[in-house]
Parts: sequence; C-alpha cells; structure tokens
Amino acid sequence: MGDAVELEVGGRTVRLSSPDKVFFPERGYTKLDVARYYQAVAPGILRALRERPTTLQRYPDGIEGEWFYQKRAPKSMPDWIPTAHITFPSGRSADEMCPTEEAAVVWAAQYGTLVFHPWPVRRPDVDHPDELRIDLDPQPGTDYDDAARAARELRAVLDEYGLRGWPKTSGGRGLHVFVPIEPRWTFTQVRRAAIAVGRELERRMPEQVTIKWWKEERGERIFVDYNQTARDRTIASAYSVRPRPHAPVSAPLRWDEVGVAHPEDFDITTMPARFAELGDVHADMDDHAFSLEHLLELARRDEHDHGLGDLPYPPEYPKMPGEPSRVQPSRARKPKPSAS
Repeated sequence: MGDAVELEVGGRTVRLSSPDKVFFPERGYTKLDVARYYQAVAPGILRALRERPTTLQRYPDGIEGEWFYQKRAPKSMPDWIPTAHITFPSGRSADEMCPTEEAAVVWAAQYGTLVFHPWPVRRPDVDHPDELRIDLDPQPGTDYDDAARAARELRAVLDEYGLRGWPKTSGGRGLHVFVPIEPRWTFTQVRRAAIAVGRELERRMPEQVTIKWWKEERGERIFVDYNQTARDRTIASAYSVRPRPHAPVSAPLRWDEVGVAHPEDFDITTMPARFAELGDVHADMDDHAFSLEHLLELARRDEHDHGLGDLPYPPEYPKMPGEPSRVQPSRARKPKPSAS
C-alpha cells in the first residue's frame, strides 16, 4: 500500500498510512487523494465543523467495503482534538469529537472518514441548536432540478420571516439550506420551526412539495425532511465527500448558482480549484444569528387556526407529547361502521 506519508495541515503534521489504498475504484482515487482534498478545503470544512460534536462516517476499505458510523470519539484520537458530551434520544450518551483545527479533518481521513456529520450545536451548549437545517429530498419521479425550484421558493419564504439561508448540494440529488440562528431554542422548538417552514412551502407549491412523513403519501414531490432537525439527526457537512463512485462532495453554493450548478460539477478533483478561486462561499455564515420567533408564531397559528400540530418522529425515538400516531395510513385500523 506504499509507505506512510506526512501532510502539513494548519501547523500540524498528520501521518497517513497506506496512502495508495484505493477508496473509489471507478475513478482510482486513493486514501491520499481524499486526504489531500480535505487538506485543500480545510478552512471551509473547519468552518462547518468548528466546535460541533461530529459523527464520523468511516469507510476504512473504501466505498465498496464495510462502513460504519462512529459517534464516540476514537480512543486513538490525539489530545489536541476536544470532545463534547451529548445525549441521544435513547437516554444514552457519548463524548463526540469537536474539530477546532484543520488538522482534525485530515486526521479523521487517515481512519477512512469520508463524511462528517456535525450536530447543529456547539460544544459550549449542546442542547440549543444554532442552525436550522432544511433538507429538500427528491422523491422517486423528481430530481435535483425540482429541488432547486423548491429551494428558490424556500428562499422567499425565509426572507418573509426575517431569515436568510445558505444553500448547498447534498452531494446526491438533494439540496440543503442552513439558517444560522440564536441558540435560544430546544431541539423540539427548532423542529417545530422546520415543520412550519415545510408547511408554508407546501402551501405555496402543493404539486411540487410535501411534508408528508409516510412515503406512500409523498408522491412525485420534494419532501421537506423536518425530522433532520430532531436530536441526533445530522446532515452531511459542507465539503464532505459522499460515498458514490465519482467521489462527489457536498458543495456550498451562492443563491445565484442554485439551479445553474449541478451536483456532478463538484467532486474531490474539481472542488479544490473552486475553493482556491472563490474561497468558502459560506464564510460569512457565522456572522449571523437569526430569530425563530416569527416561524414559531406561524407554527402556533397553524395549530390554532388549522389544527396542524406535531408530525411523527422517526421510529427509533421515544413517543413525544402531542405526537400523532406513527402507524402509516395504509396500515391504520379503520373505524368499524356503526350499526344502522
């Protein structure tokens, strides 16, 4: 697999063993190619991960081998990478790595990490998110262009409620829009705001967008996956490499690029050149922190005026107060007809 190499990243030296191990067989990209990619975009991905508890999605033998999520900080992690103690919906807890230096990303790549899944919180306060994350997920029969159309309308919705979003490709067919917020609200409240956004977008684009949790009800529409804001649900960070044959990456976009640029434009060979030319186009996100008050007021009106309360959580979550049934409609018991 070749001799180990050393990479200089942010003033630290990171040792990379087996640099010639092939991670993406179709293109021949190696572990060293992945590490050098992260070295090239290190300031950008650190901006996305800084101080955030981060789950590692690891592919130690490349994308065709076994893979797993690593939530607990590896025992081999150097002492210059801090951790944060987080609690999962199950009641269990763990210490997760919280990158504060560029070298932490390349160190994780040494262990086969392709995708970084940061929580929407920072290490000093792990119970109050500082990002509202909106996941526009194309359903069968729809594609990225449909998600881009929904994203442009979403931008208008956010603007009307005093918010600004930063869009990025998922690295697949979808789009993510992140809104930096004040860390004043709980996960439950932030999820409620995401539901309100999804419902408003659905009202404006009923034939193109849905917030229906059950797949059988979604149809050929873009699903606003509000449960990605639930505790312990994460979204791949900006600049993360995705485990697909051509090594695409989750690419931060300017709004004028949404619907013009496409996911296949961004991979581990093209993103470094873009980054060298433009830098991190989301670099100013941390300069902003918006209020959710207007969205939460919309949620209250939806419930009071239209009877639109909570929506189902994922199946592994404990039953939540006010949550409707988690039984999909086609399997729900039908009421027996009354005797005449």
